[in-house]
Amino acid sequence: MTGGLAARFGESLRLLLAPAGFTPPNHRGAFPDEQLGLAVSGGGDSMAMLHLAVEAGLRVQAVTVDHGLRPEAAAEAAEVGRICAALGVPHQVLRWQWDGNGNLQDAARRGRRTLIAEWARLRGLATVALAHTEDDVAETFLMRLVRGAGVDGLSAMAARWQEHGVTFLRPLLAVSRADLRDYLGAGGHRWIDDPSNDNTRFDRVRARKALAALAPLGLGPARLAEVAGHLAEARAALGVATDAAWDRAISDLGLALELDLPALAAEPVEIRRRLLVAVIRRVAPADYAPRGAAVQGLLARLQAGRDGMLAGCRFQRVKGRLWAYREARAVAGLTARPDQPWDGRWHFAGPISDGAEVRALGAGLSLCPDWRATGFPRGALLAAPALWQEGELIAAPHAGFGPGYSVNPLFSAAALHQSTHSH
Repeated sequence: MTGGLAARFGESLRLLLAPAGFTPPNHRGAFPDEQLGLAVSGGGDSMAMLHLAVEAGLRVQAVTVDHGLRPEAAAEAAEVGRICAALGVPHQVLRWQWDGNGNLQDAARRGRRTLIAEWARLRGLATVALAHTEDDVAETFLMRLVRGAGVDGLSAMAARWQEHGVTFLRPLLAVSRADLRDYLGAGGHRWIDDPSNDNTRFDRVRARKALAALAPLGLGPARLAEVAGHLAEARAALGVATDAAWDRAISDLGLALELDLPALAAEPVEIRRRLLVAVIRRVAPADYAPRGAAVQGLLARLQAGRDGMLAGCRFQRVKGRLWAYREARAVAGLTARPDQPWDGRWHFAGPISDGAEVRALGAGLSLCPDWRATGFPRGALLAAPALWQEGELIAAPHAGFGPGYSVNPLFSAAALHQSTHSH
């Protein structure tokens, strides 16, 4: 079993690394010289990944995030460091602290990936592997099924994606947790069991226990992961259809989008929903899409001829045209230095003086005599990025004010309406 698992792991990595920018393996199947980052918590899954990577001949560096949630965590991270040292693998411990806001597990996951990406960039690592398994896919499927998720939520987690300037890989998604522990046991390798994995206060632990109960019915991790994989394929097909529908129904004019309601109404319900979500994510970038029921309610309002707002994106009819643009109240008080992104969407270009800042145009619109010539609705311009200095409006390019300045979107044209992948 050990040899078979090592071969499966190596093949999975080869498939994932080539698109991630690694040099293809040579004719003997050896891995290239680029280094790969490994996120190693000390648990069975990540420890197996560590040993498999070393066995495969990869040049790797490892990182452990201590969330500070258990007193034993620091000692466990140090133990990972000792194992890495014995393997000749550079290792570093990063520390994350919860601010008490939001869902703990979600905050920990997001904080962990942010820290890991920063660690990777500082060490020149373009790619980091995470040790999620087939069991994680199945557990996530159950958790989202309980919440009434649709195709996107029930789809298998991505095997590769980019975040914070780093490519993340999951090379073990087709491997079971049990196989990884068998591999560790056969090799005499140690791992650390986190007691929180038995705490039924967490949704994932409850899903894990439910999986054990479903297994005798033929609904074990492998079968649910298989179903999630089928849904991921369906999601990809729906994404292609949504891209085509975008070209038929949406005109992206930069600051605001114009929607062709008859064209939108001609699409199947699922494509309509996806188009609205894509519009909202384009206008008001966020970590999560709005819930399906809220999107359906918005769609009903628009089709009934009414205006609407959702997740910081306003939909308004102006002289027979339906516009989608950033809600002014959502960016009121939001400021950034001119060299920083503003509202996660815009970047100023032009002569910048010390003390200048970017914030919404707001009442400064009255200082822009040519704003009507832009063709944008007044509400969209109120939320437009503008350059201010000591209370004086310097430039508002979307409103035609301030020669020599421009505002550029942070997204490439190809990425503007792409659906957010499930991580």
